[in-house]
Amino acid sequence: MEPKLQKRVQRYGWDLAVEAYEPLWGPQLLPAQAAMLAAVALRTGERVVDIACGTGLVTFSAAWGVGATGSVLGVDISGQMVHAAALRAADRGMTHVGFARMDAEALGLADASFDAALCSLGLMYMPDAEAAVREMRRVVRPGGRVALAVWGERARCAWSPVFPIVDAEVASDVCPLFFRLGAGEALAQACAEAGFEAIETQRIPVSLDYPDADTACDAAFVGGPVAMAWSRFDAAARERVRREYLEAIAPHRSGEGYALPGEFVVVSARVPA
Repeated sequence: MEPKLQKRVQRYGWDLAVEAYEPLWGPQLLPAQAAMLAAVALRTGERVVDIACGTGLVTFSAAWGVGATGSVLGVDISGQMVHAAALRAADRGMTHVGFARMDAEALGLADASFDAALCSLGLMYMPDAEAAVREMRRVVRPGGRVALAVWGERARCAWSPVFPIVDAEVASDVCPLFFRLGAGEALAQACAEAGFEAIETQRIPVSLDYPDADTACDAAFVGGPVAMAWSRFDAAARERVRREYLEAIAPHRSGEGYALPGEFVVVSARVPA
């Protein structure tokens, strides 16, 4: 898929997923987010940028870490995601948290203007993820830190059939190379090539638990990266892809629900002082 088209698909797809994303994925992503925040070890008063922030799941946790004397900026390609996050910040009276729509591959931010950068499960959707890693290196000060999370090996993520099932309907790759950075040491290598040091990698096995088939399918099709394709399917196509997906995850059925194995890769690193 041409990079501009891929970005457009992701932007408007996540706009559509804004209401469903957090209820369906918030609990599932907690292990990766907790590992990232532990690795980056934010301190009171620090300045943090959260890349691909979505509705602010990591942004708000980071805000608690830096306290009212620090600041956190969440950026995302989806205007609806950052709008929802900004409303939540206002409701909570968190004046040290801000949000902006921004392309992670070309951040409109000054060099060395942050103490730390975070990116939780956003790099997989970017046409040039390495460019985004280089941008994080640019905007973090010498001695500052980054913490990044991606999904792990495709074979260890039982929900991965959603991509070929949807791709067959749209005759295109919705998320080309989605699992690339989760393979081997690919993410750590991207950090090394961007100029980071003290690079550490964690692999975190998880179980994605859903109480029933409807919730499992909603997470796969409504609240995630294929939301735009799903929105354009007619009733017959929706029934077809839903049936195929449930057949693919059937080995992981547990009573009325599903327990899908998954894996996160979390990498932390430092900008040379």
